[in-house]
Amino acid sequence: MSDFLAREIELHGHRLIYRRAGVGPPVVLIHGMLNSSRHWEAVAQRLADDFTVIAPDLIGHGDSTAPRGDYSLGAHAAGIRDLLAAIGIDRATLVGHSLGGGVAMQFFWQFPQRVERLVLVSSGGLGREVSPLLRAAALPGASPLLWAVAHPRLSSALWALGGRLRERGKRAGVYVEAFARAVRPLQPPGAREAFLQTLRSVIDVRGQRVSALDRLHLLHGRMPTLIVWGERDHTIPLEHGRAAHERVPGSRFVTLPRAAHFPHLEDPEGLADAIREFLETTEPAHIEDRDWGAAVTRRTGGTAPRPPARSESSSA
Repeated sequence: MSDFLAREIELHGHRLIYRRAGVGPPVVLIHGMLNSSRHWEAVAQRLADDFTVIAPDLIGHGDSTAPRGDYSLGAHAAGIRDLLAAIGIDRATLVGHSLGGGVAMQFFWQFPQRVERLVLVSSGGLGREVSPLLRAAALPGASPLLWAVAHPRLSSALWALGGRLRERGKRAGVYVEAFARAVRPLQPPGAREAFLQTLRSVIDVRGQRVSALDRLHLLHGRMPTLIVWGERDHTIPLEHGRAAHERVPGSRFVTLPRAAHFPHLEDPEGLADAIREFLETTEPAHIEDRDWGAAVTRRTGGTAPRPPARSESSSA
């Protein structure tokens, strides 16, 4: 089993933590909000035999520094670009979960020459709907409430409650434990502010406020794309994945029956199998500046025929 130990690098005066494992074509795993690189470990270990896996802690997340600054999708994408440049990786397949899916797409819009394939896992940015809990957290004045629920005593009590409920066969116990686990990263200094700035850059009280739908046509014919969704996802609707698949002819769409919003934690074997199959059966993209300029100015909605989309379902 490959090591997946934390490494540290300084970028622009700030500490950034990342994990690396394996040898082979590079694959970058980008986590979502309230997650970190360590949450990718089970997936990374299943890919590391044949691929170089890199998983960063986004700035303000995990063990990376949480400075006062820019937490937009573009800033996170630029940070990943700088990390890859610093460790000598020019091009890679990007895998993004939830917020990380939005970061992966933004990375592609900004640095298309550096992307070989794109994998979107329960991704944000593909529709407005999102869980009421995230919409509520985006409200003004949410910071004191976040501190209350993230307090070590309360989060420990919630974790214990979830365990007792689960032992009694109560399904709610799983969700209570998941909530307690999710708020723990908000305990360190600066973490709540970084979370709120990241959240509010993409979500408001009405739902997701950043959309990639007007740019998905740029993937067609240029970027091998896999969309993966947990069939029990109640955070971002499964229909967002289906609709994005329809908008990107030639993309692949895989659903994981055992997973909800966190397939890398709830079904890492199924997710890793889907990613591996995609990597082994597609060729990496090569996009040049001259091609990109023509793509972004081309009108959409023409009548040219398009190849049929391929849809798959995994029961792993």
